[in-house]
This record gives sequence, C-alpha cells and structure tokens, in this order.
Amino acid sequence: MYQLYGSTRTRAMRVIWLLDELGLPFEHFAEAPRSDVVRALNVSGKVPVLVVDGVTLTDSTAIMTYLTDKHGRFTHPAGSVARAQQDGMTQMLLDEFDAVLWTSARHSFILPPEQRLAAIKDSLRWEFSLHAKRLASRFGGPFVMGEAMTVPDIILTHCLTWAAMAKFEMTEAVLLDYYARMRARPAYTSALAR
Repeated sequence: MYQLYGSTRTRAMRVIWLLDELGLPFEHFAEAPRSDVVRALNVSGKVPVLVVDGVTLTDSTAIMTYLTDKHGRFTHPAGSVARAQQDGMTQMLLDEFDAVLWTSARHSFILPPEQRLAAIKDSLRWEFSLHAKRLASRFGGPFVMGEAMTVPDIILTHCLTWAAMAKFEMTEAVLLDYYARMRARPAYTSALAR
C-alpha cells in the first residue's frame, strides 16, 4: 500500500486527488512541511512524499507521473507524441502558473518578513493574468489536453485553487467553467475532505 505524507493545503493535494481518481488504497499522513517525520523521509522537508515498497519518492509532478505510468490512466503512453505534448503542457503550467503563485506565497507568508517584497505581487498578478489569457485562447476540450483528463489537469486545477485563495483575478470564461467542473469531480471533493 502506498503511504503519502503531506496535507491537502500543500502540493500533496495533487497526489491525494490522483490516488482517489485512480481508486487506489493508500495511507495518508497529513504531515506539515519540514516536520520531523517528513525530514526523516526527505532531507529538504518538502511534501508530498510517497513511500512505495520502502522507497521514497518526492515532488508532486514526479509522483503523479510515476503513478499514471504505473497504473496506465490519466496519461498518454511514454514515448508517444501525445505524451511529449502532455509533458510540455505540464512544464508550461509549472513554469507559468505554479512558479508565479509559489513566488507570491513566498512573499506573502513563507519568507521571513524582512525578506518579503510586497510590491512583487502586482507584477505576479499581471503575469498570471497574461498566462491565463494565453491558456484560455488555446483551450480545446473539456480538459486541458482535449478529451481526456491527464496530469496537467490536476496541476492546473490546483494552481487555480491557489490563485483563488490568493485573490488573483481570473476573467476567462473557459477557465472559470473548467475550474468549476474540475472541482465538482467526486475524487476532488473526497481528496479535499481528507
């Protein structure tokens, strides 16, 4: 059985959601980042951490890629053009959405107060809005990659949740509709309830 460490308030939510979508049993330990338990598994203290047969896996995207490859769902086959496109979308979302939102969070409550730059958040909101408009213009299906839900959908929905919490404005109707549909998925609501 998989053992997952990290609370739903972190990127561990992505993995919890995927595990629920896959219908896989797992033990969940809602450990905070940098807790003694997490540091014993991951020297950086970051979550999520997934333990598989005594082996520790880290990074939400790496864990999700492992799980989807292993269980053959929510991904395109490795080595296919569709997988390369999926991986490209994953990297774009991490670069243009996750990184922007993470930088905002760091300057809001993570960095020591003397290291925070409040003014940076205006430029981050502008950047987020620009990226959201670009993504909306190329949105081609019910899911970010088209007809099938894949790893990028979990990343994007999680980022849009962060954006809403951080009061990043999003006006693109296609993304607002997508976000509402993704949050209504039974596996999303069950993961959130943990």
